[in-house]
Amino acid sequence: MTELSRRSLLAATLALALLPSTPLRAADNPKEIYVDWATYNPVSMLLKEKQLLEKEFSKDGISIVWVQTLGSNKALEFLNAGSIDLGSTAGAAALVGKINGNPIKSIYVYSRPEWTALVTRKDTPIAKIADLKGKRVAVTRGTDPHIFLVRALQSVGLTEKDIAPVLLQHPDGKTALIRGDVDAWAGLDPMMAQAEVEDGARLFYRNKDANTWGILNAREQFLKDHPDIVRRVLAVYEQARKYSLANYNEEKRVFIAATKLPEAVVDKQLKERTELTHNKVGPAQRESILEAGLALQKAGVIPASVDVKKSVDDLIDDRYVTAAN
Repeated sequence: MTELSRRSLLAATLALALLPSTPLRAADNPKEIYVDWATYNPVSMLLKEKQLLEKEFSKDGISIVWVQTLGSNKALEFLNAGSIDLGSTAGAAALVGKINGNPIKSIYVYSRPEWTALVTRKDTPIAKIADLKGKRVAVTRGTDPHIFLVRALQSVGLTEKDIAPVLLQHPDGKTALIRGDVDAWAGLDPMMAQAEVEDGARLFYRNKDANTWGILNAREQFLKDHPDIVRRVLAVYEQARKYSLANYNEEKRVFIAATKLPEAVVDKQLKERTELTHNKVGPAQRESILEAGLALQKAGVIPASVDVKKSVDDLIDDRYVTAAN
C-alpha cells in the first residue's frame, strides 16, 4: 500500500469515527392494529363500542381495525395468518395452538367464565356424560367447548371415538341441536344461554373448573416489534374491564346492541357465568391451562412426546400487565 493510500484510509477512518452516533430505532409504529372482538369476550365489545383504542392511538396516526371471531379456533387461525395482532381465546385452546406451531403469547386475562357445558334438548333422555355413547354431538374443534367435551368423556372412560362428532361453528351447533340434527352440543355462551332461555335446552353436565380462562393473545412478532404499543393496548383494556365491573347496565346495553339478544339471555351469561375481576395471567391461570393440557395429552389429543409444562411456559408472557395498568 502506498503512503497516499494509507493516508486516505486513515482519513476515512477518522471521519467515520467523528460522525455522530445514531441510536438504533425500534420498529416503526404500525399504521393499523388489528384487534378481535367476540361475544365470548364482553370486554372487547365495550372496548369497541366506546372506541377507547381509537382515542388512545389517534394521536399516533394509528387506526384500529376490528375483526369478529366466532370462537377460539377462528381467533387462532387469524393470529397464525397474521390477520389480527391480538385475539381472544380460551387458555387451553391457546396452548393447543402453541403446541401446533402457532407463534403466539398469552398476555392478558379478560374473564373467568363458565362459558361452556354439555347441552341437550328438553325432550331427550340424555342426563349424564355416559349417555353420549353413540350419540351425535355438535362441537367446534380447537375451542374450549371441544376441550371440555374431551375431558368430560375421559372422566367416564370414553373418547371421541365413542361418539359421533358433528363439526360445526358454535352458532350452527346450537341451531343443529334445537332443530334435532344432533343429540347434544358442546355449548358456548351466549348461544348456550339463548338455547336455555328461548328453547328450554338443558345443561346436563357442568364443571366450572374445567372452563379455562378467557385469554388475550398476541402474535409474537407483533410483541417483539411493538412492546410499548402492546402495553398501551392492555392499559386501555384495563379501562374497559374496570368500567364493565362498575357499570353493569352499560356493559349489558353494549352487549345487547352487539348481539341483539334479549335481556334474560344476556343476564344469564354476564351475571351468572362471567367474572371480570382478573387481568394477569398468573399462577391460577397457568395451573388451569396446564391441567387441561395434561388431560388432553392423556386423551391423545396432544402427543405424548410434548412437554406440556414447557409448552405452557413458552405460551405465557405476563410482563405486559403491571400495577400501572
